[in-house]
Order: sequence, then C-alpha cells, then structure tokens
Amino acid sequence: MKNHVEWFKFHLRNGQSIGPSALRALWADACGTLDISVSRNVQTLGPHTTTVYSLHGSPRLQNLAVVENRLRELLEQSKLVGSLTVIRH
Repeated sequence: MKNHVEWFKFHLRNGQSIGPSALRALWADACGTLDISVSRNVQTLGPHTTTVYSLHGSPRLQNLAVVENRLRELLEQSKLVGSLTVIRH
C-alpha cells in the first residue's frame, strides 16, 4: 500500500527463506490486520549474498511491543532463525 511504513526488517540464517505468501500470512497474524505489505531485497556483500525481508503496515499500527513479541514467536514456531530489527518511524 502507498501509505505503509516499514516496521520491521530481518534476514534469515543458514540458507533459509520464506516465500511472499507465507511471509504475508505470518506478518498479518503478528499484527492482527490484513492492511500490510511485505518486500524482500537481495544484498551482496563481497562473496556473500543475503536476503533482507521488510514488513510494512499502517503508520498507526498499535501495540508495537506486542506485535514484535508475536512476530518473534511466529518466526520461532516456523523454525526460522535470523535477526529481527525494529524500524521506528
């Protein structure tokens, strides 16, 4: 969506990946709304390539700490290991 802002960014370890449909479902579950969008960007640093996933939503997203905790739980339940960064706007 045009008015969405980036709330979280993460990358996965050990060659793991997640498709756009699964990522969108996970993010919608974490924040409790379908008013979301997701994106991914492949970055190359020297010989290493990593995919950075971005989670976007309304600038009025409520209860960011609760959403973050739920997102971390859902990633863990999905057996996805990586690092999650909170982007504050």
